[in-house]
Parts: sequence; C-alpha cells; structure tokens
Amino acid sequence: MCGIVGYIGNKKAVPVLINGLRSLEYRGYDSAGIAVLEDNEIIAIKDKGRVANLENIEDIKNLNSSIGIAHTRWATHGKPSKENSHPHLDNSKQFAVVHNGIIENYHELREFLSQKGYTFLSQTDTEVIPNLIHYYYTNGIRDTDQFLRAVKSAVDDLKGSYAIEVMSKNYPDRIIVVRKDSPLVIGKGNDENFVASDIPAILCHTKDFYLLEDNEYAVVYANDIHFFDNSLEEHSKSIKSIEWDATAAEKNGYEDYMLKEIYEQPNAIRETIGSRFKLGEKCNFDDIDISKEYLSQVNKIWIVACGTAMHAGLVGKNAIEKLCKISTEVDIASEFRYRDPIINDKTLCIFISQSGETADTIAALKLAKSKNAKTIAVTNVIGSSITREADYTIYTHAGPEIAVASTKAYTSQVVLMVILAMYFAEILGICDENCVEQLKSDILDLPNKIETVLESADDIKKFAEKVYTEHDMYFLGRGNDYCVALEGSLKLKEISYIHSESYASGELKHGPIALIENGVTVISILTNPDLVEKSISNIQEVVSRGAKTLVITNQKLSNVNFDFIMNIPDTNSLISPILSVIPLQLFSYYIAKNKKLDVDKPRNLAKSVTVE
Repeated sequence: MCGIVGYIGNKKAVPVLINGLRSLEYRGYDSAGIAVLEDNEIIAIKDKGRVANLENIEDIKNLNSSIGIAHTRWATHGKPSKENSHPHLDNSKQFAVVHNGIIENYHELREFLSQKGYTFLSQTDTEVIPNLIHYYYTNGIRDTDQFLRAVKSAVDDLKGSYAIEVMSKNYPDRIIVVRKDSPLVIGKGNDENFVASDIPAILCHTKDFYLLEDNEYAVVYANDIHFFDNSLEEHSKSIKSIEWDATAAEKNGYEDYMLKEIYEQPNAIRETIGSRFKLGEKCNFDDIDISKEYLSQVNKIWIVACGTAMHAGLVGKNAIEKLCKISTEVDIASEFRYRDPIINDKTLCIFISQSGETADTIAALKLAKSKNAKTIAVTNVIGSSITREADYTIYTHAGPEIAVASTKAYTSQVVLMVILAMYFAEILGICDENCVEQLKSDILDLPNKIETVLESADDIKKFAEKVYTEHDMYFLGRGNDYCVALEGSLKLKEISYIHSESYASGELKHGPIALIENGVTVISILTNPDLVEKSISNIQEVVSRGAKTLVITNQKLSNVNFDFIMNIPDTNSLISPILSVIPLQLFSYYIAKNKKLDVDKPRNLAKSVTVE
C-alpha cells in the first residue's frame, strides 16, 4: 500500500519521480504528489486520482530541481483528496515529508502540536510528522546534525509503522529517510542516489541497493550515503546487487501485466525449481538447517499467510501431511496472531508472503519467534522484511510481479512448498523413494504442461464472454481441488468485482445448494482420480437445478452433461493445483476485460498490504 520515491543527483528530479511513481502504481493508490526544492523553496504539487493526473499539471513541467520526494497514497486517514495527498509540509514550509504506514498516536501528537500553535490542513496522520520535525528543529540543539536530530526526535514520538522520507529547504543537498515495519530501499547510482518503497520503482536506474533495517536512518546525498542506528551512531552497511532484469517489470507487448505474468509461469516454475533437485538425487535446501533429529521432534507445523499466499499454504499442508506424516495447520495471519496459538520449541512455523512485507504475516512471525518456534519464510523478494525476521528464508524466483492479483507468484509458492515437503520427507527417511522420484519427474514436466494449458486460452476466453454479465458465481472442489476453488474465487472477486463463493463439493448439500438457481454459473475443479465419482455427483446436483457448468479436469469423463469441459494434462495430485488454477486465472482475466476493467489495478486493493 502506498509508494515512496526519492531522488537526489545530477538530473532533473521530476521525470525520475514520475517514472518511479508509475512503476509503483501496482501497489494501489488513490492520489499522488511530489515535492522538489526550487529556488530555495519547497514546491509541492499533488492531486487525487492517477499519476497521469499529476503529470498533466502544467506547473510540474517547469520544475528543474535535482532533488525531490514523491508518493502515491492509499487512503487510511481522510478521504482521497488533494489536501490529504502527500507530500505534507510543516506550517513554516521548511520541511516536506512522505510517509507509508500508520501513526497510531497521531491524535495525541496533533493535540500536542495544536497547543503549541501549529495548524493542520489535512485529515491525515502524516501531517503531524513535518510539524513535529519543525518543533524539535526550532527547540533542539543547534549544531551540524540539527536536521537529523530533529527527525530522530520526531520519530521517537511516533507509535505505529512507517517509512519516512524528509526533505528541507535549509539542507538542499540531502534527503533523510527512516523505516519501521514498512519497506524502504536506497538505490546507489553514479553521482545520484534513489529512494523507494519497492525495488521495481528504481530498477531501471540501478541494480545496487541498500536495504534499510527497522529503526535505521540514512542521510542520502547525491554522491554519498551515511547510515545511523537508533542512537544516531554511524555505521557502515553492505550493498546488495539485485539480479532482476528491469524489462521484467515492463509489459513487453502484452496488453496487461496480469496476462504477461500468467504467460510467464512456465519460466517462473523453472526458475523456482532451479537446482533444488535432480532426478536420482535428494532435494537441496542449503539455505535452511533442518536436521532429522529436529524434524522427528516436531509435533506440529503451522503455515501462516494471507490471501493467495494462504491458498498456496493449503496445498503445502496437503503435501507435508501426505509425504511427512506431520500434523500441519494453515491459518490466516491476521487471525493467528490474536488467538494465542499453541506454539513451543517443537513447533515449526512457515510464513508465506509474495512481497515479504505483509504486515500481519510479519507480526505473526514475530509472535512465533517469541514462543521459541523455528521459523521459515517463503517469499519472492530478496532482503524484504520477512527475510530479516525469519530463522531461514527460501525464495521463489518468479521475478517481479506487477499486477495486483497474484498469478505466477502463487504457482511458484505452490511448487516450492511441495519441494519443501519432499525435502522434509527425505530427511525423515519415511517416504516411498519411487513415489518421490515420480513426483520429482512430474514437477520437472510442469513448465511444458503449463504451456499446453495456455494453448487453450481461447476456449476459456469464449466461455468468459458468455457469462461476464453475471452477478454471482460458485466454485467447487474436493481436496487440493478445493484449494484451487478458493484461489479461483478470489481471483474473480479481485479483478472482476463479481460476487463469488467457493465450497468443498461435499458441503454443497449442507446449505449452499440453496443458492443454486436456473442460469447461475458453477465452476468445478476435478483432478483427483480417487474423488471423481463423488465430485461428478456433486456437479450433477447443480446441473439438475439449472446451473451452467465449467469443469476443469484431467480425468476422462463420459456420460456427463456439463456445459463446458476444460481438459488439462494429467499430473500428480499434489501438484495438480498448478495446472488447474491457470484456466481460472485466464477466466477471471477475460471476464474483467469484457467488463472493461483495469485488471492490473483493481479498485480498493494494494499489492503489498503493509498495514493491518
């Protein structure tokens, strides 16, 4: 949620800032703004709506400054408006601030500042920050570090989460940044430096990044960067080179990022498999240290995540229980952390987050660590917050995912969780080696089989054209097919705004069948050969009540009267969700396109949910 960009260097700042904001549009936002230093004054230009609105403001085209900060806002405090947009300035217009996160005690701080004579122009929590900085700047120690000390004093008063970028007309050669529980990176260039809340925003300028820790400050100059801890003791910091190709964050001829990312799944799966295993060899996870002695003592595995990542966790649960015989439970991060889960030193907790910045998931991870559980993070983003909190991290290698609705990150998470389950089973020595070897072969075949599924995209497109005007749809499945039903239903809601529900097929007659009426669309996933007959019976129940049916299957069906059958390649049932979800991704995409919706930036949603 929200995006931050900053620039200081030898070029005009505005084009860099605007380009960065465009690159962050996938995070979700409702307003945008920039601030630059021009003729020793802070010039702030902002507006509600898209970055294009900002770019078209005439005054912005005449700005020549080489230092500036920028922001896309996703409203939390105050409605989307020009007044509530960032950047925010203090009353004296000496300091400009952009901020991601939430200041929980802003009411108290606002009251304190009001008593000191400060006034406020917005409804936001952020506006207290520049005024606090001004207060401490004018009432603090007068020395060369006065600006940094004022920022530090203001931040010490804040409760909540934040990534903050500060610029002052009194110090035209620097930008100060600090973060806590909200992502912030610094990109290093030649006689220029960049700040962003996410790597893709500045990936076209540099591949060398500093990843800020919680409560770490940086003073960014055009040709230098100084890092300070929470006591303002200066320290050195290592730089990381990010190997993502900048063109991976572009559309490359596709109409939308989501469609491009659907078609990138064969390669994303290949990259995620990587060198994790070869046929005839055991799985390789050098990045985690899990022994047979430890795994033998584990009494429960928790998989904790949100949204799509949680659905990937459900598939992971089935694989771990099937192969390892360890009781595994999946929970939503926002629920897990508040219900005092039973965790101890014999509990293994796995946390899945595409961005590695999901606030609820990170908080749940911290809770598990406080109870002495061993923790593993599964993420797509090197150096993200979750990687610094977990005991171990394993990476998917899906590349940048720009569309808000996750596709390739989800399937990469699923395949990685199944490989992890095989790894645990091999450590424990309890698995049937022939079965695991066949599963490995099936996993290696996945990229080619995904390409086969994608070849049938036009068939899904035609069915979507028939049903896109409907208001309600239902998804059914059993076992892993139910996990896919959950994800398919979520995709449809996310980008088409059609109400949809997902049910375990056997639960249909326990209430939900009351919703089925003539003409309603029901999508069923049917890939487990052990459940074919029962699943067909469940689908027939909705057919007899007049439903239109789309069936995704790798089984040979005969004597059925379904409206449309989408055949996918056969594979091991543990990894069938990777193949069966792709038609549902395409289905949601084509429905949204028929409705002329913005599939990459659906309303009210953000790519990285960095606040509760």
